[in-house]
Amino acid sequence: MPGERLAALSARQGRRPKGAPVSVIEQPWARLRRYTAARIGLGRAGISVPTAAHLAFQQAHAEARDAVHAPLDAEELLAGLRALGEAPLRAQSRAADRASYLQRPDLGRRLNEADAQALQELDVPASDLAFVLADGLSALALQRQALPLFTALRERLLHEGGWTWGPPVVATQARVALGDEIGALLHARCVVVLIGERPGLSAPDSLGVYFSWAPHLGLADAERNCISNVRPEGLPPPAAAAKLHALLSLARSRQVSGIGLKDEADERGLPHAATAAPLMRLLGG
Repeated sequence: MPGERLAALSARQGRRPKGAPVSVIEQPWARLRRYTAARIGLGRAGISVPTAAHLAFQQAHAEARDAVHAPLDAEELLAGLRALGEAPLRAQSRAADRASYLQRPDLGRRLNEADAQALQELDVPASDLAFVLADGLSALALQRQALPLFTALRERLLHEGGWTWGPPVVATQARVALGDEIGALLHARCVVVLIGERPGLSAPDSLGVYFSWAPHLGLADAERNCISNVRPEGLPPPAAAAKLHALLSLARSRQVSGIGLKDEADERGLPHAATAAPLMRLLGG
């Protein structure tokens, strides 16, 4: 019948006859969504994504935007550091507000004059490490992940012994390079920056860790090491602390960071057995 042929042709072309109900066509590999936060196997409704997937995307986009603009609760972070027995300091970059920070990345890489002067006048001895806890592009990430990571790393450093560090600095409107100036002013041999990463559509609260040996103004990116995606759903803080501890030990023994320092203990290898088996079955392996 002509109507049946038209319906069949419309289905093949992703269209539907006028008045026909829309149904969601599932993808055969949609079951793999349980193993990843990536937007895979969403199916389709006609030529569009299903309503539920579209709304989930909008929510993720809103969460990412909120994470960029949300302010850091610095007092809560400072209180957490004091509870560990630290004597933290506060500092801010030359970006006076969030709008300036987003529009002028260069301002986020330098301390404002008052805070730079205050750190310069501090009577602190030289140390192995300086810690900078920076809001970056996601204060939410710093609020959630920084204390668990710092606590786990601190326990490792204390257990090993032989490590010294200055007062941790909680920095706002901060970019990664701000840590180089702070590390130099605190006479640290190495600076470790915990900073909120640029939010993604599946991770608005991901923390990045950057460290530099012999920090100073004008340090190139190639002279830094980075550990990214620190969060429970990515690289959990305890695992990140273990990796960071190993790299810091290597950096101290070789007195170098960046491209001259390789993560020699990286054992990521093949996918975990729990996720590899269904993937191989899907691919026919």
